[in-house]
Amino acid sequence: MFYYLFTYLDQTFDVPGAGVFQYITFRAAAAVITSLIISLLLGKRLINVLVRKQVGETIRDLGLEGQTEKKGTPTMGGLIILGAILVPTLFFAKLNNIYNILMLFTTVWLGLIGFLDDYIKVFRKNKKGLAGKFKIYGQLVLGLVVGLTMYMSDDIVIREKIDQRELIETSETGEILKVSDPTLKFSRETVKSTKTTIPFFKNNEADYSKILAFLGEGYERWAYLIFIPIVVLIIVGVSNGANLTDGIDGLATGTSAIIGATLGILAWVSGNIVFADYLNIMYLPDTGELTIFISAFVGACIGFLWYNTYPAQVFMGDTGSLAIGGIIAVFAILIRKELLIPILCGIFLVESLSVIMQVSYFKYTKRKFGEGRRIFKMSPLHHHYQVMGYPEPKIVQRFIIVGIMLAVVTIITLKLR
Repeated sequence: MFYYLFTYLDQTFDVPGAGVFQYITFRAAAAVITSLIISLLLGKRLINVLVRKQVGETIRDLGLEGQTEKKGTPTMGGLIILGAILVPTLFFAKLNNIYNILMLFTTVWLGLIGFLDDYIKVFRKNKKGLAGKFKIYGQLVLGLVVGLTMYMSDDIVIREKIDQRELIETSETGEILKVSDPTLKFSRETVKSTKTTIPFFKNNEADYSKILAFLGEGYERWAYLIFIPIVVLIIVGVSNGANLTDGIDGLATGTSAIIGATLGILAWVSGNIVFADYLNIMYLPDTGELTIFISAFVGACIGFLWYNTYPAQVFMGDTGSLAIGGIIAVFAILIRKELLIPILCGIFLVESLSVIMQVSYFKYTKRKFGEGRRIFKMSPLHHHYQVMGYPEPKIVQRFIIVGIMLAVVTIITLKLR
């Protein structure tokens, strides 16, 4: 809203300083500061309300050290994160930008699903919360909305690199008619595309639609058969991965802030024609606006960490964890960097894999030997280290260090091919 207000004041009344709102970097910085202020101020007030309403976390007895002390800690703190994301985005972002619209929808939609799950756990006293299939259905709907919008919307486009040898336009006789701008590196025309970025390859663009090339001429029209299921799979996987990571104080929030900052850098360079040309990456018009949203996301995570660091004064619950994972997944998909998720979201990945491996191996050994055996002392992975005697702060700090290393590797993929 402020963007439109100050743009109007600048263009109509030439108000000094109003033009600064045209700069993405300024609005991104404003979004970070605003989200931090909102999360810090809203956090304390909301915690007090949750304590008065006795909205406490029900803790499963896993036999872990310090677990009993967490019983009754306020949950549903994800409302702090949601508020600190939505308000700065509404203030500083272009609200007619299709990318921002999709991110706002993602935040609200998954936030509502997570809130319903927490509500059932806390107020209906049902420890299982919302049935898992309904969470999957909600994520499936989000995947369909994002996938279909990306596939059908005329506002979600890319601009192709131009072959410099084709810049000279000639007639049939070979007479030179026009010499195009030799400094132009990208086409002036935007095109619809299901292309994405493959890390570590020189020519690092691949088109999902080409998987269907065996269908013959016109296979592009069936690209959605590949593209949309991939979008759904990524959203479900990352959202649940973030949910599993939210098991000890500050872990999900800290790693998500690092991931968000990295995605912000990728969005900014992808939406800037100069940097896209220099880095030889896909140029995605208008994705630079996503920098405002992800800046608010990072600020919200850091602000929430003020209250969620060990010993936590509040837990985010599924209200926050489902939304955080979904935001990361959809954001990566929108900037065509979803294949970087296994690297950037490596913490989420290993947490999810530890659960899958543990459950699968237990069932296999029980069927084969009559007695279930385990790979880890407990899953997800962070509980394995707790059982080994590592204190929570040390586990979180080391996971965050690994998260920073993975973020650096992700950034390096822009040039290391």
